[in-house]
Amino acid sequence: MNKTASLFVVAFIALGSAAMNAHAAGDPGPAASAATPLSAADANFVAQANLGAPFQIDSGRVAEKKGTTTAIREYARLMVETHIPMVNALNTVLRHKNISAPPNTLLHGAYDAMIASLKAEHGAALDRDYVEGQVEYQKGNAALFRDEIAHGDDPELKEFARQTLPKIEDHLQKALDLAKRLDLDTGRS
Repeated sequence: MNKTASLFVVAFIALGSAAMNAHAAGDPGPAASAATPLSAADANFVAQANLGAPFQIDSGRVAEKKGTTTAIREYARLMVETHIPMVNALNTVLRHKNISAPPNTLLHGAYDAMIASLKAEHGAALDRDYVEGQVEYQKGNAALFRDEIAHGDDPELKEFARQTLPKIEDHLQKALDLAKRLDLDTGRS
């Protein structure tokens, strides 16, 4: 696994364990407010989804410009085009609840490092790292959305997750197809 994909995994593991610890301690989570408190599961979901979609847009823009194949550039363009409405839909739910997404320094730092890494790379290394990173990101993102559907408490957030999950699963399949074209070992689990 490359450095970029490793950062994806570390970011998701760290955030997930922080949310589980908060839930076990009875902490309602960082996105809770006096008006509309969120459970730990919902707060974790909001924190990750709120930062993940903009990351997909930013990394997609890099790969759209620098990818060496039409397939990678088209996939990157798809990430940009589909994540802008996702960000808007999540923000609409949050505004309706009068909630601001919490700042997530750990995840933001990992995402900044991944974007910087992609910007510094060229050619086959960029293609490989972007695609491997996408496979890992989409696996983690699908798990995040499935967890919200199964364990979230907020009906609007669960519905957002339900409506968005098929897109994420499609993105994962497309990333796996790209990895296969590049002959990458992605552990197809």
